Amino acid sequence: MLNSKSYLFDVDRNPVVRALLHQTFYKQFCVGESRIGVQDAMQQMRSCGYTDIILEYALEVLKGEEEDAEAAVERWRTGLLATVEMASPGSFVGLKWSGLGSAALQLLKEQKPPTPSMDSAMRQLCDAAAAKNVSLLPAAEESDTNPTYHSWSLNLQRIYNRSPSTQFDRPVIYNTYQAYLRSTPDLLSFHLADAKAHEYTLAVKLVRGAYLHSEPKHLVHSCKEDTDSAYDTLAANLLKQQYGGILRPLDGTLASFPKVAVVLATHNANSVHKAQKLRNVQLSQDPHANLPNLCYAQLQGMADEISCELVQASKTGLEAGAVGEEGAIDPPKVYKCTTWGSMRECLNYLLRRAAENKDAAGRTKATRQAMAAELMRRIKARIGLKAN
Repeated sequence: MLNSKSYLFDVDRNPVVRALLHQTFYKQFCVGESRIGVQDAMQQMRSCGYTDIILEYALEVLKGEEEDAEAAVERWRTGLLATVEMASPGSFVGLKWSGLGSAALQLLKEQKPPTPSMDSAMRQLCDAAAAKNVSLLPAAEESDTNPTYHSWSLNLQRIYNRSPSTQFDRPVIYNTYQAYLRSTPDLLSFHLADAKAHEYTLAVKLVRGAYLHSEPKHLVHSCKEDTDSAYDTLAANLLKQQYGGILRPLDGTLASFPKVAVVLATHNANSVHKAQKLRNVQLSQDPHANLPNLCYAQLQGMADEISCELVQASKTGLEAGAVGEEGAIDPPKVYKCTTWGSMRECLNYLLRRAAENKDAAGRTKATRQAMAAELMRRIKARIGLKAN
């Protein structure tokens, strides 16, 4: 449909198709096309109890698409700077280095540094984010681009993560680690050692990984259970700021941890519950200032039952003054990741998200059951019955 030249299927020319898609896919997963619309929608989401938003610009580099390299960099720079401008202090901006254009994608695959114009645009974005107390979340992609992706991101972390915002105590730029890759524990150990040696905060966005169906099988864990175990183990290591299990120190000694910040980007309820439980135990033993900055994130329109549960836990923790019936309660910082852009831009984005989340159908039954349980809890609360 997006490549069709027919008026019938053109989302820009056919008002019926445009209205249909806008009221379904677009409103479910996207936040708006203009600055005013985006900011109004973000305010509505914050009023629902979310800490804030992870805002992405729907810029996609389509395979096989020819474009002017400098024009592509300028489009990325302009769009991302506008995204930072729309974002509120304390929020995140999501992005992809491949969004710099097909030339950047080729450099990522060839393990080469960014061009001067690309590097300048990346630094301008970091400067703007730092000035506004916004953190950047570059996304990891397929494994053939990951070595360069991590190199580009780590170079910027060495520069910008030395002095995190005093207001939010959070670094400027994160690095994404995919738990389904067998190499991730060793990669993370290498980066932890680098952060310790160069005295910067290693900011970690931990995901399971979205390219399972296109990755070489020998690079990923053989089953979902192994990926789940790797994710939960690495999350615990980071929150405890300790090596152990699959995360071994680079030099083989019991090396001390650098300062870390963590975003747990997951739609897995078990992983969220484990992290919450660990965090509450930590809070009963140490002041909050001694613990890593921790945020939880889910995509808009997906895993809403997990997001709502986190929002409720945050309200409970704040109302209880961080102390509940079972002891310390850490009010979770909950973020919804959403995208902005034109209808055509966002539909390209949504097609990628659909391809990345082919396993989402497997969560449908669990999601439906969780939402039904939440609805029943609210009905009982409204009529004065004790919710289980």
